[in-house]
Amino acid sequence: MIHTGHSKFLTSFLILAEAILLSGVLSAQNRVQVPRTEWGHPDLQGVWNFSSDVPMQRPEEFGSRQFLTAEEIEQLRARRAVADANSDSALAIEGVDESYNDFWIENAGIGELVRTSHIVYPENGQLPSLVTGAIARQGIYGGATTGEKRPVRIAAGGIGTDGPEDRGLSERCIIGFNAGPPFVPSLYNN
Repeated sequence: MIHTGHSKFLTSFLILAEAILLSGVLSAQNRVQVPRTEWGHPDLQGVWNFSSDVPMQRPEEFGSRQFLTAEEIEQLRARRAVADANSDSALAIEGVDESYNDFWIENAGIGELVRTSHIVYPENGQLPSLVTGAIARQGIYGGATTGEKRPVRIAAGGIGTDGPEDRGLSERCIIGFNAGPPFVPSLYNN
């Protein structure tokens, strides 16, 4: 007969050995090979959809609440269904080549967990005031209207016409005037 002390030791040893073997098998299953670029960085190339129906700043009615309730989500879905049924994309439009219609607008859809705003800090979901010395963007067209001296901060337009370096990033096709950071959806090239 095996002594009680030996059987407890043997049982503990077997449990520990099994846990070690299983952890190795489970961790091997979770390893994912992330695609890499030819220079070794994670490959994030491609077309990324950043559409969202969540507002950047939280409407005041939600206070510090970060998520909608299930009832609010259902009300939102019902309003969306009515709006979709009455949208231009549901109607035949003559001369559509002369104007935009809703066919080209991609809405994000409503998931099960809906934030009340993209901003989560500060807790009120509102953009904080600019700190002293920060440059306030007073328009989108170049240094003539904002006094900006660095074209990289200009959405469209520029500070001169001597070369591409004098133009804003959207005119140089580096980013669009509706691009980020932060990347937020807009109706243009959505």
